[in-house]
Amino acid sequence: MMGPVLAACLLIILSTAWISQANEALCKKDGGVCSCNNNKNSVDCSYKKLTAIPSNIPVETTELRLNFNSLSKLSPKAFHHLSKLTYLSLDNNQLQTLPPGVFDHLVSLDKLVLSDNQLKSLPPRVFDSLTKLTWLSLNTNKLQRLPDGVFDKLTLLEKLYLENNQLQSVPRGTFDSLSSISTIELLGNPWDCSCNDILYLRDWIDDNKDKVTGAQDAACGDQQSKAVLDITEKDAASDCVSPNTTTAIPTSTTTPASVIYDDIHEIKVPQENFQKFLGYQEPDHLPTQPQCLMSISGYLGLMMSLMLTSAAILYVFHFLKKA
Repeated sequence: MMGPVLAACLLIILSTAWISQANEALCKKDGGVCSCNNNKNSVDCSYKKLTAIPSNIPVETTELRLNFNSLSKLSPKAFHHLSKLTYLSLDNNQLQTLPPGVFDHLVSLDKLVLSDNQLKSLPPRVFDSLTKLTWLSLNTNKLQRLPDGVFDKLTLLEKLYLENNQLQSVPRGTFDSLSSISTIELLGNPWDCSCNDILYLRDWIDDNKDKVTGAQDAACGDQQSKAVLDITEKDAASDCVSPNTTTAIPTSTTTPASVIYDDIHEIKVPQENFQKFLGYQEPDHLPTQPQCLMSISGYLGLMMSLMLTSAAILYVFHFLKKA
């Protein structure tokens, strides 16, 4: 009677191994493209030339590195199963925009790195769910404006990096909710010191000189020798239309396509209806070469597991029949 018992044990072991392989194919040791620590709570997918985020990142992951890849956009649900994440790096990719709600499930996130991308604007309320965030890097992008209230929910934020963008001003009250801020960097932006909406930024810098790194380095775009901190009401006498608003009066009958694009992706549209309209289905990218190899490896492993499992079942039936 030992034969059937051994066969049953073999069947259980093979089934467990098959399930484990299906769940863990993300990591290098399992034939995947990323590196994981022993507990799978730290996943490193950096420098992999990825054009899409792997779909099988373990739910218990707390640290996820996706920096130095070729990501140009994110699926709206890319991180929806990763509510335990505390650290997420997406820097040094090619991100041009962020979908509304992409970070909504990252309720434990402490540090978010989005620097060195191609972001021109941000969706309204994109950071509203990140109430535990203490570090936010948006530097070295192409941000031309910030939505009203974009940082309003980030009351625990300590470090904010906005340097080296294309910001000319910020909406009044942008930084008022940052009660925990200790470091903010603003240099390397072409601040428009001729418009009176810059006076909010001037006054905020003046009240928070100890928090603004290189306060004197936040300079006017048209006269780099003059700091925003030093401008007067006379300097900023013009009542300009802020680039942060969507109420600008058109100067011609033809609206540039770039302006239309920037405004469209800031309109809040129910994601389910939008996806249905476009016929959207995950994944939204073709798999990369490493992912294809991973899929082939997983397929071969699966076929081998099925063959061994079938053999074990036949072995069990054979002994039961003899018994």
